[in-house]
Amino acid sequence: MAAHFLVHLLLLAVAVTSAASSSSLSTNSTSSPSNGGGGNVTVFTFSRFDEANRGANVTVAGDANINGGALQITPDTTNNPSAYLTHKSGRVLYSTPFKLWHLLDPTAAAAGEGNATAAFTTVFTINIYRPNKAEPAEGFAFVIAPNAGDPPTGSSGGYLGLTNVSTDGNATNHLVAVELDTEKQSYDPDDNHVGLNVNSVVSVANTSLKPFGIEISPANATNYTVWVDYDGAKRHISVFMAVAGKPKPWRSPVLAAPLDLAATVAEWSYFGFSASTGSKYQLNCVLAWNLTVDKLPSDDLGNGDAKKRKRMLGLAIGVPVVVTVLAAAAAAVVFVCVARRRKVTGGEDGSAITGTMIRSLAGGPREFEYREIRKATNNFDEKMKLGQGGYGVVYRGVVAGDHTSPGGHGGTVEVAVKKFSRASTQGQNDFLAELSIINRLRHKHLVRLLGWSHDNGELLLVYELMPNGSLDQHLFSSSPGRQLLTWELRYSIIKGVASALHYLHDEYDQRVIHRDLKASNIMLDASFNARLGDFGLARAIETDKTSYADEAAGGGVHGTVGYIAPECFHTEKATRESDVYAFGAVVLEVVAGRRPRCDVEGFHFLVDWVWRLHRDGRVLDAVDGRLDGVFDRDEAERLLLLGLACSHPIPGERPKTPAIQQVLMGALPPPVVPPFKPSFVWPAMDGGIETMSTTAGTTTSQLSLTSASTWSGNYGKEA
Repeated sequence: MAAHFLVHLLLLAVAVTSAASSSSLSTNSTSSPSNGGGGNVTVFTFSRFDEANRGANVTVAGDANINGGALQITPDTTNNPSAYLTHKSGRVLYSTPFKLWHLLDPTAAAAGEGNATAAFTTVFTINIYRPNKAEPAEGFAFVIAPNAGDPPTGSSGGYLGLTNVSTDGNATNHLVAVELDTEKQSYDPDDNHVGLNVNSVVSVANTSLKPFGIEISPANATNYTVWVDYDGAKRHISVFMAVAGKPKPWRSPVLAAPLDLAATVAEWSYFGFSASTGSKYQLNCVLAWNLTVDKLPSDDLGNGDAKKRKRMLGLAIGVPVVVTVLAAAAAAVVFVCVARRRKVTGGEDGSAITGTMIRSLAGGPREFEYREIRKATNNFDEKMKLGQGGYGVVYRGVVAGDHTSPGGHGGTVEVAVKKFSRASTQGQNDFLAELSIINRLRHKHLVRLLGWSHDNGELLLVYELMPNGSLDQHLFSSSPGRQLLTWELRYSIIKGVASALHYLHDEYDQRVIHRDLKASNIMLDASFNARLGDFGLARAIETDKTSYADEAAGGGVHGTVGYIAPECFHTEKATRESDVYAFGAVVLEVVAGRRPRCDVEGFHFLVDWVWRLHRDGRVLDAVDGRLDGVFDRDEAERLLLLGLACSHPIPGERPKTPAIQQVLMGALPPPVVPPFKPSFVWPAMDGGIETMSTTAGTTTSQLSLTSASTWSGNYGKEA
C-alpha cells in the first residue's frame, strides 16, 4: 500500500508540474448558451476570495486588499477611520485580460460592420457597509480597464478610483464602469444611484435606486446581487440588482443604455472593481463573482501578451503546488522506509508510522493527544454519539481551543470526533485518504478539519461541530425540535453545495472527486448554511485525468443507490460528471422532500417521477407538500429543471459546475430538459465519457436502460 501511495504522489507531482506550465487559468470553455452567433465562451467563478487568489487570479492595487473571504476594494479595518478609511481608492481586477472586440476584414468594414464585439454577463455579490452606521460615501464600480495597474493618483473621493482631476473625460482612458454611488455630486441625481461611466465619473446615463426600493448602503448591512449584461451584437448594456438570494428581476433593469465597447475600451481589457472613499467612508466588499465572456479570435499581438501572462501565472501557481506535492511524496518515502524497517526489526508500530507521515505534511492540522479526545467525549460515551456509518462512529465533544479557534487560547470548542473502526489496514487507508484530501481544502461550504489523533491503535479525525446536524435529518426526521426547512433555506443550501462542488472540481489546485455526495453528508451550521462533509471516499486525481477508479481487489461501485450515476455501474470509476449526477439527486430531494430512492405513483426513483411530471407540464407538483404552497414558483421550476439536467443519463449532457452556479444565481435561464427521459446507452456514444475497462474485464456490450427504476442489485454501500 505504501509503495502504491508513493507512486501516485510522484505521478501527481509530474502532472501538476506539466499542468502548471501550460495553463493557470481557473476558467472553463463551454458552448455559449445564448450569444446568438454560437462559438465559445470563457467562464470563471469565485464563490469566495482568500489570499491565495492574489497574483494567481486577481491583481490587487491601490488601497484594496483581500480578507474576510472577500475583496476589500477600499480598506476594511477597525483602526482610526480618519487615518485608515478616509480618502482611499483601490482596484481589484482579474489577472488576465479578455479580447472584447475584433477588427473584421476590409469588405465587412466597408459595409459598415467594422468589428465584432464580445458579449458578456457578470454577476457579483457585494456588501457596501457603513461602519458604526455613519453616513456612507463615496462609491463602488464594476470596471473595464485597459490595464491592471494602480488607480490614478488623486482618484479618491468622487473619482471612485477611476480617474482624477486631470484625466477625467479623456478618451485615452479607455474605461467603462457601472457605478453604485452613495455621494451626490452636482452631476448626480442623488446619493443612492447607479450610473454608466465612459472615460469619466460624469455618467452618460444614471438612475436613482430609490424607486426600486434599493439602498446601496443601508444602516442594517445588506448583501446585494448585481447582474451586468452586455449584448455585443446590439451594443447595449443592462444592469439588474436585487437583495442577495432573490432571483434576477429580468423585466426590471435598474439601468439600460446603448454602449459601443469597441469605440471605447482597449481591444484587450481587464474586468474588475474599483471604489473610493472621501471625507466620509464606507467598506466596499465583493463577496462572490462570476463572469462569462464570448471568445473572439485572438490572432494578434495582444494574444501573445495574454499567453505570456498565462505562462507567468502558471509558474506562480505551479511552483508552490509542486513543492507541496513533493513534500507529500517525501512523507510517503518516510512511510515506506519506516514500514520496511518495522518489518525487519519489529520496531515502530503503525501509529508512529502514520504520525510521522502526517507531521511531514506542510501546513498539517493540529495533533490532539488521545487522552484529550477521550476526555472530550467522556470516554466515547454512547450518549455523546452523533451518528455512525461504514467507517465508524462520530461523537460530540468539547476540546480546549488554540490560536486557530474563535475564542483563542483558554477557550473551548465544540467538535465532532470521527472514530474509524474498520479492520486496521482498511481503516488506516481510509484515515490517510480523508486526511490527505481535506487537510488543505479551504471553503466556507466545507466542514472544517480541526485536527487528528493516532495513538493506541485508534484513528481519530476532529472536525468543527455542525449544531444543526445533517440535511437529511431536517428533510426526513420527525424528531421533536427538527424544524421544517423553509423554501428560502432550501434554496440557500443548494447554492452552498453547488459552490462547494465547484471549488472541488475547478477551483482547488487539484481536481477532487467527492464520490459520496448525498443529503446525509451535507451538514448545517448554526445559521443553516450548507457544509459538505465526509471525505472518506473523496479522491484527488491528476489534473489531466478525468476519473478515479479504486484498484483494490474486487473493485466495486462506491456510494449510495439513488445518488450513483448509471455509467459508474459499468466503469467502476468516479468522475466530475458522476458527482454532478449526485448533486442533481440532492436538488430533487431537497425540493420534493423525498429520498432519491422512493416509491411514488408507481415509480421507484424520485427522478423518474419528476421527469414524468415535467413531461405532463406539471413539474411544480413535485414541490414538498409540507411547504403548503409557500415557495417561489420561478425558483422551484429552476431547481427542478436543473436537478433533471444534472440527472441526465448521458454524462456529457450534464451541466458543469460553472453553469450550475450561473443558473442558481439567475445569470442563466434554467436548462432545457427534454420531455421524455433519454435512454441510458452504454458504451456512451457522445464522447462525454470514455469507455473504460473495469476490474471484471472490458465492457463491450451495449446496454439500454429507459428508466432508472430498472436498476437492481447491491450497487451501493449504505453509509
